Amino acid sequence: MRHRATILATALVLACASLHAAAPAPAASTSPAPDAAALRETANALFGQIPRKIHSVRGQPVTAAQVELGKSLWFEPRLSRSHVISCNTCHNVATGGADNVPTSIGHGWQKGPRNSPTVLNAVLNVAQFWDGRAADLKEQAKGPVQASVEMNNTPDRVEATLLSIPGYVDAFARAFPGERDPVNFENMARALEAFETTLVTPDSRFDQFLAGKDSLDAIELRGLSLFVDKGCSGCHNGPNIGGQAYFPFGVVEKPGAQVLPSGDKGRFAVTQTASDEYVFRAAPLRNVALTAPYFHSGQVWDLGQAVAIMGSSQLGHELDAGEVEAITRFLHTLTGRQPVVGNPVLPPSTATTPRPE
Repeated sequence: MRHRATILATALVLACASLHAAAPAPAASTSPAPDAAALRETANALFGQIPRKIHSVRGQPVTAAQVELGKSLWFEPRLSRSHVISCNTCHNVATGGADNVPTSIGHGWQKGPRNSPTVLNAVLNVAQFWDGRAADLKEQAKGPVQASVEMNNTPDRVEATLLSIPGYVDAFARAFPGERDPVNFENMARALEAFETTLVTPDSRFDQFLAGKDSLDAIELRGLSLFVDKGCSGCHNGPNIGGQAYFPFGVVEKPGAQVLPSGDKGRFAVTQTASDEYVFRAAPLRNVALTAPYFHSGQVWDLGQAVAIMGSSQLGHELDAGEVEAITRFLHTLTGRQPVVGNPVLPPSTATTPRPE
């Protein structure tokens, strides 16, 4: 049987099962097994394989010196006013690129307004943040550093900090050769972006299936078939299985206020367009089994529950227990090879380094 995508103007995100949860046990099914060859052809057309390496952004090559500097800055708590919070605090590369709490804790123990999305494969997304307010990772990197609820710092203070540390002065000169004053807030963001391009996760069992291997079992194949035929792939498509467009949350039926808080109108805050109320970027689903809790509100901890909510709210399908289980099993196959990132030794502060506040 030949499969095709049912393209629905539906929506958002599932986002990941618990880091510690095991894949659900197979359930018996009387449905005929999907035709693996036809399903593979359809899946390659809808999703395609993830790139193994990103060589450039915006037409500019990513250099090893930029990546190395960006790695140090990723773990650098002195980018925050308190000298406590780093990028890795909320986007922990050891735990699926997220922090596995409903909303992140920032400066002065403040809670952020939304769940922290994974940084893994984020370079493949059409834009950054749940509402797409940052066009790329460079622009995104500037936001949390300055947000009062996150790192609560300023560009001038960041630059003063980096200029006070000889190790960073040398690293910026290597990363951005030929520039008269390479230590600046813009280059900080460029270096962080360069590092983030390395956080791709190829070689999932799903990628192996796309490449021709029989790496999915019968339940997982059925889950992929349902994912396509029920319409999930209408929003969650492309190499990152989502992250490519914006959709309203609750196309058919809005979920409860805990899952979809009435005060967060999503992309409307960016565009001020009435039709963008409760519109969000479709969440990328790669590594979704590692990044619970789910949705922008971070209020759903179980991946199967998230699947069921999406079925009813976005697609108008009350998925039965077997369908939920099969789709959830398929989503577990999207976990790729995780990046191995060693903790860097950061250059020491000096007497002129701004003190924590």
